Amino acid sequence: MSRNINVLLIDGYIDDPAALGVPPYISPIVRAIAGAAMDAGAKVTYLTIDSIRNGAEIPDADVSVVMSGNTVPGKYIRSMPMSVKELERIFPKLSGWRLIGGSAADTRVAESFDFVIRKDLAASLYDGMNGLEVKERFRTIEEWNRWMVLGAEIVTQHPDFPYPLVAEIETFRGCHRYRTGGCSYCIEPLKGKPLMRAPEDVLAEASKLRELGVRNIRIGGQTCIISYGSEDTNDPPRPNPEAVLALFNGLKDMGFETIHVDNANPAAIATYPEESGKILECIAECCTAGNVLALGMESADINVITSNNLNSTPDQVLTAIRTINEIGAERGENGMPKLLPGLNMIAGLDGESSGTYSLNMDFLRNLLDEGLLIRRINIRQVLPIRKEFNVKVNPNRFKKFKEDVRNEIDHEMLKRLVPKGTVLKDVFMEIHDGNTTFGRQIGSYPLLIGIPYKLELGRSYDIVVTDWGMRSITGIEDKVDINHLSMTSLSGLPGIGKKRASKIVMARPFTDLTQLEKVIDDPHVFNDLKDHITLK
Repeated sequence: MSRNINVLLIDGYIDDPAALGVPPYISPIVRAIAGAAMDAGAKVTYLTIDSIRNGAEIPDADVSVVMSGNTVPGKYIRSMPMSVKELERIFPKLSGWRLIGGSAADTRVAESFDFVIRKDLAASLYDGMNGLEVKERFRTIEEWNRWMVLGAEIVTQHPDFPYPLVAEIETFRGCHRYRTGGCSYCIEPLKGKPLMRAPEDVLAEASKLRELGVRNIRIGGQTCIISYGSEDTNDPPRPNPEAVLALFNGLKDMGFETIHVDNANPAAIATYPEESGKILECIAECCTAGNVLALGMESADINVITSNNLNSTPDQVLTAIRTINEIGAERGENGMPKLLPGLNMIAGLDGESSGTYSLNMDFLRNLLDEGLLIRRINIRQVLPIRKEFNVKVNPNRFKKFKEDVRNEIDHEMLKRLVPKGTVLKDVFMEIHDGNTTFGRQIGSYPLLIGIPYKLELGRSYDIVVTDWGMRSITGIEDKVDINHLSMTSLSGLPGIGKKRASKIVMARPFTDLTQLEKVIDDPHVFNDLKDHITLK
């Protein structure tokens, strides 16, 4: 294929544990595809599925590339990956060579594409554009670093650019446990020995993104950030603090508004406390508060752990949680703790029994009893991506386990995480649902916050926590203007209701809080509000 060709890149959004790409994220995978096309001499037109949903025309191109799919089921607030029906509608409009990647490659409509790529769409596209066979292969480290800088410029064409866009940046590919096959459900160990990007190469990509106007990043795409830069062959490998410190100190100096991270191996933290402690302290100080280290526990049942070659024992996970709490539980500038653990739990793995759920609940209850904090607990059924599993999940038992976790664990954790009166800074408002506005802080696993009245979307507000749900919280504006708030909005304030709201409207304007206190006529309601209202 000749040079100077036009490539159409459609971002149908990918949602993968190692590549977040649903808004406000833009995945590193689509940026690599763009960089590979540019490296081959092409001009790239980048379109997101949201742009197409909003009426953008699909242009003619010499090569049309689609990347989409979610390998882990997720709930989304204001966008979602391209559906199969959308892909079916879009396909006839695609011209030239047509390539597809991501889990959308496993859909029926993907069979109509010229090339279905499952390993690395960027590498396969690059080969085809340079006259080579379009085959399955992984990119080299040189290609990887080159393409991430070249492809960075497409961020400016994303609907969420410059804010609240979050660009995920990858640090390495594969898993240090590849020699033993790693966890039974995970494909990362199948990629062989980890391919590490040097700190200076990751920083070069980050610098380019910052130069373009990106304000928020997430260091993801690795199985364990504690093991970044390690060449050790032990299981788990001895961490290399120098590499991690070089990376995060460099990122801190670039002036990003949000820096968050991804996964960590609890066994590495528990086995190497000195090295891990240095790394955790660096992450806590260099990154933005509200940061979550997702720990792959999967199960507290030793039979499941052994049957699936899982990476950590319950004791190791508990040690890691204690260590992260000790270092990261201090509250940061945005109102959230600086660094907290998250837990991933999976049902349906080999060796599971009815007692597995009881062991999991016992472990989580112990966290509560110790006064430890967990930011979030992800519970899902295993997907047979790598192999088939022998266990058939009992739907009633699985449902009850999730309900027990939400009711007994999550709610209490939220109350500890953000006590009533906590002010959460820079909450970005995303959608209206009736008279309620929902927003989140920017970053990994941000709390969903419902404000019981309408606020302007696309703006950030400081929000005061007033109540907790199972996995979300309720709040109001800090320094809410009582003299100008609408009747409906007043009714939504905690303890006010329609009757008191009507009294407040009739008595306005107030010139001091004493007047308002008399109208509210309930010291508990007034005391909860007085520090967070203003009279303009």
